[in-house]
Amino acid sequence: MKELTRREVINLGTAAAGLALLAPVLGCAADVDKDAVIPASPDAPADSVPEPAEASGVTQGAHATGGPSVYFTPDISPTGLVAAYQALGIELPGKVGVKISTGQGSHSNYLRPEFIADLVHLVDGDIVECNTAFEGSRGITETHLKVIEERGFPKIAKTVILDAESDIELPVEGGRHLTGNLVGAKLDDYVGHLVLSHFKGHVNGGFGGAIKNMSIGYASKAGKSRIHTAGAWDSEWLSHGGAEQDDFLESMAEAAKSVVDHVGKDNIAYVNVMNRLSVDCDCDPNPREPTMADIGILSSLDPVALDCACADLVYLASDGADLVERIESLNGWHTLEYGSQIGLGSMDYTLCVL
Repeated sequence: MKELTRREVINLGTAAAGLALLAPVLGCAADVDKDAVIPASPDAPADSVPEPAEASGVTQGAHATGGPSVYFTPDISPTGLVAAYQALGIELPGKVGVKISTGQGSHSNYLRPEFIADLVHLVDGDIVECNTAFEGSRGITETHLKVIEERGFPKIAKTVILDAESDIELPVEGGRHLTGNLVGAKLDDYVGHLVLSHFKGHVNGGFGGAIKNMSIGYASKAGKSRIHTAGAWDSEWLSHGGAEQDDFLESMAEAAKSVVDHVGKDNIAYVNVMNRLSVDCDCDPNPREPTMADIGILSSLDPVALDCACADLVYLASDGADLVERIESLNGWHTLEYGSQIGLGSMDYTLCVL
C-alpha cells in the first residue's frame, strides 16, 4: 500500500499535470493514461472539458506530518466500494444506519441501489434518510417513501426516514451559531453509522461530501432550516433567506460535530464516491452534466480529512476547473477550515492507495 501525506499529494500534483502525474503513485501502471486510470463520466461531452484549473485553494492547511488515514481506490464499482470500507478496519457496532441521499428527480446523480447493495449487506445496515426542507416529492414522508420505492432501495435493505414522526435536539457545544441541532428522532435507533456520500458540487456549500451528508443530511426538516439560517429560523428558510455564506458553512460544521459528539466518533465511518462530478448537488433535479472525469472512492474515519482529500483531488485534476470555480465562488474551503478549528476533524491526512 502506497502512502502520501497531504503535502506530498499536493507537491506531486502541482509539479506538472495534476492527477495525470499522480497516476503511477496511485497504484496504476506508469504507462497507463489518465482516461484509463480515471473512467470518464458517462455521456460527458468531449468538448466540454475545461482548461487546467489553478490550484489556488489546494494548499490550505497542508503540512508534511501526515494525519488521519484516507484510503483511495480508482475502482468505482461495488467491489471497490466494499474494499474502501474494509480498508478502514472497523466493525460498526450494533444496529447500523447507512446514511445516503435518495436524490431529487429522475436525473439526479444519487448513488444507485445496485451500486451500494454489497456494502449495505456487508454492514447489515438499514438505509436511512431525512425529509427535505424544500417543496418537492421528498419534502413529506408519504411521497418521499414513494420516491424511495421507485428508486429500488427497499429491494436491497430496509429504508427508514429518520424524521418521519418527529425530531430530537442534539446539543451543540461551543458553536458560534447553533446551540442545538434538530435531527430525525430515529437516529437513536442506531448505534453504528456509515455516512455514504456522493462527492460533488453544491449550489450553497460549494461542494457536498461527508460533512454535508452528516449535517444537512441527518437534520430534520426544521433542522435543515436552522442550519441554512445559522440558527435564526426552524421553518421555511427559503422564504426567510439564508444566512451569510460563512455563517451557513460554519453551521454545517457545527451540526456535523453535534452528530459525532452524540453517537461517538468510534461508531461512525465515512465513504465518499467521486463519480458523476457535477457542480450541482443530488438535491438538484436537473444537475449540470459533469465536465470532468470520475476519480475514485475514498474512505476515512475523519470526515474533514476525507472531504479535504476529495477536494484536493478535484484541484489536481486537469479537467476540474468548473468544480473548482463552484467551490471557490462559495468559499467551500471554509467548512473544512472551521471544522478543523472546532475539533470535527483534521485537514491533514495520509492518503493510502489501495
